[in-house]
Amino acid sequence: MNTSTKSEGWVRAVEIGLGIIVVILAIYALKYPGDAFVSLVRILGIILFIVGIDRLITGIFLPIRGRGATIGLGVLVLIFAGLVIAFPVFATLIITVFIGIALLFAGAASIVQGFSGKESGWKKAFLIGVGALLIVIGVMVLVSPVFGAEFAGIVVATGLLIAGIEMIVAGATGKRLNIPAESLTGKK
Repeated sequence: MNTSTKSEGWVRAVEIGLGIIVVILAIYALKYPGDAFVSLVRILGIILFIVGIDRLITGIFLPIRGRGATIGLGVLVLIFAGLVIAFPVFATLIITVFIGIALLFAGAASIVQGFSGKESGWKKAFLIGVGALLIVIGVMVLVSPVFGAEFAGIVVATGLLIAGIEMIVAGATGKRLNIPAESLTGKK
C-alpha cells in the first residue's frame, strides 16, 4: 500500500528550484562528462582532506586507543587527499583504471557464476551475457581511461538528471511517494 503526504508551499518551491538546478547541472555534466567526473574526484579529495583533519584531531586531542595509528592514518589520508586535490586529472585516471579492473573481476565472477551456478536457461545466459558486457566495458576503460572517465561521468550525470526530475515532479505535485518499509523488506 503506497501512501503520499502533501508538502507545504515553500517546501514545494524549494524542491522545484533545487530540482531545476540539479537538472541544469546534470545536462552540463552530460555535455562534458569527463570534466564532470574530474570535478567529482576533486570534491571527493576535499571530503577526504576533511576526514584526514578529523582523524588527526581525534588522534591528538581525544583519549582513544590506537592514538598513534589514528594520527598516522590521518596524515596518510591528508597526503593522498592533497595529491588528489593538486592533481585531479591524474587521480581521475588512476580511479578509472581501478574501475576498469573492478569491471573485469565483476564480469569474470558473473561468467563463472553463470557456468558453475545452479541457474539454468535464461538466468544462466543473462549472467554470462552481463559478465561478457562487463569485461568488454572493463577492457575499453583500461585501454582508454578517458573513455572510462567519460562513461563514469555519464552514469553520474544520468543519475543526477533523474533525481532532479523527481525533485521537480515532487515539488510540482506537492506529493512525495512514501513506500512502507514492509514492502521493501517483504515483511508485514
